[in-house]
Amino acid sequence: MDSVAIGIGTNLGNKTQNLIEAGTFLQSISERHIVKASIYETEPIGIADQPFYNTAALIYTNDTPEVLFNKLKDFEKKLGRIMDAPRWSNRLIDLDIIGMGKLILHSTTLDIPHRRYSERLFVLQPLQEICPKWVDPETGEHISQLLLKAPKMSISKTALKW
Repeated sequence: MDSVAIGIGTNLGNKTQNLIEAGTFLQSISERHIVKASIYETEPIGIADQPFYNTAALIYTNDTPEVLFNKLKDFEKKLGRIMDAPRWSNRLIDLDIIGMGKLILHSTTLDIPHRRYSERLFVLQPLQEICPKWVDPETGEHISQLLLKAPKMSISKTALKW
């Protein structure tokens, strides 16, 4: 059974409720109790124009990466995400596989570890909470090194629970 780090973001609708629903969904597909990071409020990037709530969860699964990816995308659609919206636009929910154990996978539909996770402070901060010993399987860099190199942005931990 693999541990899988999932990055989660939302900036439309009831953001806290979106995260609660995502947590319930992730628990339903995990073989063990999930570990949840704090919720961070972050500035929008790209064409998005509303602040995001970002967090991460550690789940446990025997699913293949492709099966897990499809489950995540099906949940996003069920919650109401517009799947053909432009990259970096506002969204109800976004679930990304950040890492899956020590797996390295690059296909036409999936990159594990996530191709841009190390450039995103809004992924790295919650990831450090749930995986303080995280080491990038491709580069061998520790999470503390990745945090130091990540582009700076406005990010603050909230008191919200999900």
